[in-house]
Amino acid sequence: MGMGHDHGGGTAGQRHWGRLIAALAITCTVMVVEVIGAAVTGSLALLSDAGHMLTDAAGLAIALAATWLAARPADQRWTFGWQRAEVLAALVNGVLLTVVAVLVLVEGIQRWQHPPEVAAPGMLAIGALGLIANLVALLLLRGGQRESINVRGAYLEVLGDLIGSVAVIVAAIVIVTTGWQRADAAASVAIAVLILPRALALLRSVAKVLLEGTPDDLRLAEVRTHLEGVEGVVAVHDLHAWTITSGVPVLTAHVVVDDTVLAPENFCAALDAMQGCLRGHFDVEHSTFQLEPAGHDDHDEVAAHA
Repeated sequence: MGMGHDHGGGTAGQRHWGRLIAALAITCTVMVVEVIGAAVTGSLALLSDAGHMLTDAAGLAIALAATWLAARPADQRWTFGWQRAEVLAALVNGVLLTVVAVLVLVEGIQRWQHPPEVAAPGMLAIGALGLIANLVALLLLRGGQRESINVRGAYLEVLGDLIGSVAVIVAAIVIVTTGWQRADAAASVAIAVLILPRALALLRSVAKVLLEGTPDDLRLAEVRTHLEGVEGVVAVHDLHAWTITSGVPVLTAHVVVDDTVLAPENFCAALDAMQGCLRGHFDVEHSTFQLEPAGHDDHDEVAAHA
């Protein structure tokens, strides 16, 4: 009988473009220092942290590219624009984190069996530099990671670096004070073990978006109750909600209404009330409703499967 729609604009990731650029600059700088330091000191922990930073730099660059793509307007071919590019960037970051964690874990185990000599003082100095830089980058991204899955991927990359820097520092101190060279390998394994669960958690979040699961902060039973509280609404069925990208939830529903709503003077008011309900209570800016009269022939059959 009719449709109502409301379109929101922008993505959560686009609000943090500048923070991503700053984090990328910091990461690239520290990565170069750590590569040089690993070559000088012979530290696997330092090299593994530098390798992780390389994937971070790639991940941040991908996040930036995805944020730029997501800002492109919708057209006839891409009706939601390129907003899902941010989700794909998070997927790439999750895969990169997982691969690096596994490689570092394998190499750390091999080094445990045959520990090489490590120049611990240089390793300690570079680890401290990395810790400070990673802390700054982490603070830059902390706010955005709560809003954007794309920024969250970058945040987890930097968090892994921060953990890696701490592990490098601890290993260096142990080697300096006790001479136990296996501390370098132990630190590498610790880095891998701490990174892997975060990578898998990110991939799980990405999978939920790509499989169009209901957003975590949206309860469909509550949405149905609120919509059915709008004057003239008899029932709500075929209710679906999913996420295009972080900060862009979408909802559709078939809404059974009484005859008063179908009157021309009441029709738009009912749509406005339902869309206002979603915006005010659930922060859903993009919604589409199909209004159906109470006597619609297919209603009961469809509702039974909703």
